[in-house]
Amino acid sequence: MDIKLGQLPNWLSTRDFTPNGILGSLRRGHNNYFNKYINVKKGGIGGVAMILAGYVVLSYVWEYDHIKHDRWRKYH
Repeated sequence: MDIKLGQLPNWLSTRDFTPNGILGSLRRGHNNYFNKYINVKKGGIGGVAMILAGYVVLSYVWEYDHIKHDRWRKYH
């Protein structure tokens, strides 16, 4: 995360955008998140709460268009 804006194109050209590379990066991200927030000695509800909050926000964003149309609909 120590990449400056001018170095971004060079950094992106070194990334692996093949399906295996993307799958590997998702796996590393999951393992990093799990080890930092879930798999700890004195764990709390923080890691699970972040996942739940993310799910709630994402589901609201997906359904916002439907909710917006229901709000303006008149029932009579």
